[in-house]
Amino acid sequence: MKQAALLLLAIAAGAAAWWWYSSEMPRRERERMAAAEVAAIQAERANALYRWRDDAGALHVTQSPPKGRKYERISRIPADGIEVHGERD
Repeated sequence: MKQAALLLLAIAAGAAAWWWYSSEMPRRERERMAAAEVAAIQAERANALYRWRDDAGALHVTQSPPKGRKYERISRIPADGIEVHGERD
């Protein structure tokens, strides 16, 4: 009788561990992925400047995007290597 109770207790403990592992681990993985996505967006924004023109046509470069205007996001860190454009006359 004592062995049956210990076996039942071991099965119950195993089922509880399986339930915890199968429910807790996917949630933690989703939280890690969401945190990594937020960190990537914040890093991209911290590295970005915004280039836009006002109504008079003046060029502006700011740290935050303008509201209600078209803008171009540019990186603060230059690309590796040399960039050559053949558009000169």
